Amino acid sequence: MTKSIKLALVAAMAMGATSAFATNGDNLISTGAKARGMGGVGIATTFGAESGLSNPALLSAVEKSEVAGSLTFFMPDVSFASDAGSVAFGAPTGLPTAGDSSADFSIIPEIAFAQRLDDNIVYGFSLTGTAGMGVDYTSNLQGTATDNGSFEMKTELQLLKVAIPVSYELNGLSLGLAPIMQYGTLQMSHQTLAGPLASPKSSDTSFGYEIGATYDFKDAGVEGLTLGAVYKSKLEMTYDDTIATSTAAFGVDAAGGMPGAITSGDNLDQPAEIGIGASYTMGESTIALDYRNVAWSDAAGYGDFGWEDQDIVAIGYEYATNDWALRVGYNHASSPIAEQDGSANDPTGATYVGAVKNFFNLAGFPGIVESHYTIGGSYSINKDLTFDAAVVYAAEVTNEFDTTGMTQGIIQNLGGTPTGTEASSAEVTHSQLGVTVGLSYTF
Repeated sequence: MTKSIKLALVAAMAMGATSAFATNGDNLISTGAKARGMGGVGIATTFGAESGLSNPALLSAVEKSEVAGSLTFFMPDVSFASDAGSVAFGAPTGLPTAGDSSADFSIIPEIAFAQRLDDNIVYGFSLTGTAGMGVDYTSNLQGTATDNGSFEMKTELQLLKVAIPVSYELNGLSLGLAPIMQYGTLQMSHQTLAGPLASPKSSDTSFGYEIGATYDFKDAGVEGLTLGAVYKSKLEMTYDDTIATSTAAFGVDAAGGMPGAITSGDNLDQPAEIGIGASYTMGESTIALDYRNVAWSDAAGYGDFGWEDQDIVAIGYEYATNDWALRVGYNHASSPIAEQDGSANDPTGATYVGAVKNFFNLAGFPGIVESHYTIGGSYSINKDLTFDAAVVYAAEVTNEFDTTGMTQGIIQNLGGTPTGTEASSAEVTHSQLGVTVGLSYTF
């Protein structure tokens, strides 16, 4: 990567330096203000230049040239509590008072461009923050009244994609291809039995692609109906001296041969996705439905931590006039984070590993929100310039996982002998509010 490109990426990601949570796992439900207002649909519904990363085939709807930019103000509300460590040190079983993560605000930038070359071909450019998550419990000091049992966990994952989408349309069929470059950073810190541990901010770049297709049935005599499909390749990412160092500090070392140990080291891939969608327009009304599957279980890092494949359903409605548009939507995806067996520590250490994974998933990477309610709209300032906005609310979800095996393992590490009666758990509560504002300009 050239120095100038890397500086541009770093500058864009710095806008979200307090850690951006996302909603479907660690992915934003969509890119662009228009799609976010309609529940994250975008496989068969065109939003002009903003569609380049949703389905590159949809760029074929751009008539001349268009540029769009937006900022998403992301406000996650996350609180955590665990007695995994306190019970090991002799405290009574029972969750302490939950502590709030101070990583509660970030700004995610997006910019997209598209231009028609001829009757059949449209190309574009996208620079977009697409995913990330993080927490900050460094104010919950261990051993004090504010200690929430998080080991002062702080994590920060940020991902940004650069794409050059191209679409080709003929007789209602559009095909799209978007080469992708992803730039990501990851940083982790927490307390351990031996003292504080903080990794350097590690970065990596990966290359992949997205392909898509749509068919407009108007050439088949059916006005208003469009079907679409998209595939997004896996993006392999490695963040040196982060994940493996942290898990090893908690006694989960792949070299130790423990069942279920983290064998992917510092790898944390962005998973492949596949999706289909449909939209139908009748007069000023459009309704759209998307289905996507995210292959978390096949992505290094996520799969090792027990993340499961995720089915996502999005539905959106738009009422549009020449001067304004109103949008509403709903997006649902069950949490990909599956509870591991973290029960009483067995001789093989398997349940100890499961308990540590439960702790890390909820304390450091709690991508558990499921239902998202959206509203948005557009207003034409003039015939070329449009103001777009969207609000996304992810309803509160609470998960509690068993960490008993981790507690008993800490007792053994301290030279004690578990009685078999120790029990502990970790609990996280998470909701989100996101506000996106943007402008689009056609010329």
